[in-house]
Amino acid sequence: MSTLDTGLTLIRSAAGRVSAANERLSATFRGWMPTGLYARALLIMIVPMVVLQSVVAFVFMERHWNTVTRHLSAAVVQDIAALIDVYKGYPQDKDRAQLRRIAQQRLGLVVDFLPVGDMPAPGPKPFFSLLDQSLSAQIGRQIGRPFWIDTVGNSNLVEIRIQLNDAVMRVFALRSAAYASNSEIFLFWMVGTSSILLIVAVLFLRNQIRPILRLADAAESFGKGREAPNFRPRGAREVRRAAHAFLEMKARIERTMEQRTAMLAGVSHDLRTILTRFKLELALLGDSPEIDAMRKDVDEMSMMLEDYLAFARGDTGENAQPTDMAMALEDLRSDAERNGHSATVAFHGLPVVTVKPASFKRCLANLVSNAARHANTISITGHRDHRYLSVTIDDDGPGIPANMREEVFKPFLRLDGARNQDEGGTGLGLAIARDIARSHGGDIMLGDSPMGGLRATVRVPV
Repeated sequence: MSTLDTGLTLIRSAAGRVSAANERLSATFRGWMPTGLYARALLIMIVPMVVLQSVVAFVFMERHWNTVTRHLSAAVVQDIAALIDVYKGYPQDKDRAQLRRIAQQRLGLVVDFLPVGDMPAPGPKPFFSLLDQSLSAQIGRQIGRPFWIDTVGNSNLVEIRIQLNDAVMRVFALRSAAYASNSEIFLFWMVGTSSILLIVAVLFLRNQIRPILRLADAAESFGKGREAPNFRPRGAREVRRAAHAFLEMKARIERTMEQRTAMLAGVSHDLRTILTRFKLELALLGDSPEIDAMRKDVDEMSMMLEDYLAFARGDTGENAQPTDMAMALEDLRSDAERNGHSATVAFHGLPVVTVKPASFKRCLANLVSNAARHANTISITGHRDHRYLSVTIDDDGPGIPANMREEVFKPFLRLDGARNQDEGGTGLGLAIARDIARSHGGDIMLGDSPMGGLRATVRVPV
């Protein structure tokens, strides 16, 4: 391998590591980010506000407080330096009364003189003390003598001790004379105005998010086959536009379903008239084996027509309403036992669920009749939690091969193997059941049953 190939391999390896690190970082960032629109919009407003306030506070602290504190500290140290010069230039003032008077009346300082050894040991400096740093720098620059300062012992005063040749000068100065002490007011106004702006933003944002949530609820209800009677477009122009588009789409779908239902009703009426005529003519022909066979063919054709129309019509025209599912499952068990099958029922959770009762019962009845056609024992179990209603139908029949469990939901499909879900029928039973389940926003899944046969699970949102 040449040097160029080795270099390209190293570059590709490094690029792959960088890409993997970026993906991990992006995944971590997405994990910390909120998923809701309301929370994300609040974050979009809060983060710039916090950054802006932080920058303003830093600039104000750095440029204003720092500068003002340095100037005030320099002025106080200049006054102390002038007092030291007066102390040295006028030794005839033995008790220093004039010096104390000038310091207090003219400079606002309280001056005292201590013995030479009365200089405390340097203590730990406060963390982030701008006043300590500024005073220390100014004393070292203007006076250049050993000193000791205390800015925390008394909240209103600053104590400064300067080592002289024959004494220790102790000076008490007002903190406000050496330090810009309006930080509390600044922080109060900054936090207060930010809180007011944030509260106003939250109120306005909630009013803007509410129409989007109502649109989502209306779309979800329509997907579950339910009505949203109080829904109307509200909010911003874009949200109202989306709401109008949803209402137009809903109207088109309902109009299409109504047209299909009306067409099928006409076809059903015409075909039933012909079948009724066939039955009447066969009744007039008398009895014979050939006539009996023709009657059976007409009856089978009538049944196939009803199944086809039921599949094509779906569950249009029925409104969703609260239904006691435990009682509905009991009715299915009674029907199965009347047909000579052993059936058990169990239900867990709150039994009242909002569904289209007739169509949903037909969905479950198709699954139960499919199980009863090929099994001797049937177990029906219902479970309802805060999100879904699940109904499981187990049997001890031959089951359906795993590779055919999706194919059996296709209309008019009939298995030729051990499990023929509509023997003697049209092959529409499972197709109608899944169509009803999906019209409620759910679905039907097939699997292996603990009883050895087929397990059919209907799950719809509540």
